[in-house]
Amino acid sequence: MQEEETKEQEPFGESREENEQIQPRKGVIWGCVCIPINWFRMLSREMHWSFVFGVVVVYGISQGVGGSLAGVGTKYYMKDVQKVQPSEAQVYAGITSIPWIVKPLWGLLTDVIPIFGYRRRPYFVFAGFLGVIAMLLLSLHENLHLVLALLSLTAGSAGAAIADVTIDACVAQNSIAHPSLAADMQSLCAFSSSVGALLGFSISGIFVHLLGPMGVFGLMTIPSGLLILLGFLLDEPYMHDFSYRQVNQKFIDAGKAMWTTLKSESVWRPCLYMYLSLALSLNILEGMFYWYTDSKGGPSFSEESVGFILSISSMGSLLGAILYQYALKDYAFRDVLFWTQLLYGLSGMLDLVLVLRWNLHFGIPDYLFVVIVESVAQMTSRLKWMPMLVLSSKLCPSGIEGTFFALLMSIDNVGFLSSSWVGGLVLHMLKITRTRFDNLWLAILIRNVLRLCPLCLLFLVPRADPNALILPSESLDSKVAIDHTLESKNLELISLVSSVEGK
Repeated sequence: MQEEETKEQEPFGESREENEQIQPRKGVIWGCVCIPINWFRMLSREMHWSFVFGVVVVYGISQGVGGSLAGVGTKYYMKDVQKVQPSEAQVYAGITSIPWIVKPLWGLLTDVIPIFGYRRRPYFVFAGFLGVIAMLLLSLHENLHLVLALLSLTAGSAGAAIADVTIDACVAQNSIAHPSLAADMQSLCAFSSSVGALLGFSISGIFVHLLGPMGVFGLMTIPSGLLILLGFLLDEPYMHDFSYRQVNQKFIDAGKAMWTTLKSESVWRPCLYMYLSLALSLNILEGMFYWYTDSKGGPSFSEESVGFILSISSMGSLLGAILYQYALKDYAFRDVLFWTQLLYGLSGMLDLVLVLRWNLHFGIPDYLFVVIVESVAQMTSRLKWMPMLVLSSKLCPSGIEGTFFALLMSIDNVGFLSSSWVGGLVLHMLKITRTRFDNLWLAILIRNVLRLCPLCLLFLVPRADPNALILPSESLDSKVAIDHTLESKNLELISLVSSVEGK
């Protein structure tokens, strides 16, 4: 009787053993769901929610979703509307990236010159308005001259760069205040960017097909509008009694602090490696894109197919960020960069297999193989980029975090520009045009060989623990940096940290 009563009390006739098996499964699933939630809550608690919100808006929506839409839209705009050659499109892509090279200027402005009593908020608002105006011009003018189109694209790029350097200043500031969370903050940036790119690429091909490239530029006003909203919502203290007469001296102090830090061997050596590793990674993406969409020599992918391929491949970037966060973030910089650079170089051979159509001999369709190739490329690129970002945040002296981090990022962007322009030159020399791709395999082979060259330069990178300080004491405690910090302590976004510590 007792056994029967016990069975009747069990819900839906399940035995107690079955319930005990189900409960741990539910606990595991709920635990997996809670891990990222608790991680976001921890970062919001340590750095204030507005900082996390700003990272999501800038990296996730503006650069992730917006960058994906703009990237695909610009490719088709140059190919179908402006009708330029792939080598020319490669050079024009470098021109529109120039605002990212002068990031130290934006960083110096946001570090030194407040506007209407605020240091960060007005720059987000200005970046948003600049992006809205540029995208509206591109979307509303049907026969825009190539020069004006390049100016508009460059202005939109400038808006994204200004927003990027402003949030980078916050990241560098918090990396110094919380050195143990530096990798977590870079993971937050990478996670936001990867998820945003996944969403952006998923809808990019559809919108390019339905609205055309110019219609996509119209949609780009939404991310720019969110930057304006961020400028109004950002938690930042109002600055009282700021004397603009001190601006010249602050520029001089910032320049001295930057030079003091940059001439240190522990700083210029990794900077040189970062530039060379990027410059040697030859950029021939425009040539590959023209081949992807060619109806004779290439697979002839449609707009929807290109967007869907890029959306799936962005999962590789997200996987790379997750792998770094949970498996690689505690390893020495030199060790991580060796394996990621090696993997990055070897994975480029997949493009060679694709262009030579060897995948068809193995029975692998172009569509599936391109998804694999792009996913591996995004993952290895993210794995290679993440430790360099953490290393860059560790090299920033206190007081001019935004300016110096922007300087380091501009060095990287000069590397990207070098690889883009040299890649365009290679495409031109090999006579790769809108309809001729006979030598594309040779361009890929040259690129892959150059990707392995940075392995010989790893001696420039420190073996330091990523959780430890890297800057020498004379750079961290230099009189210029400390004086600048003390004078502007309540001008920096350090309020996001101090507000937490005061609770």
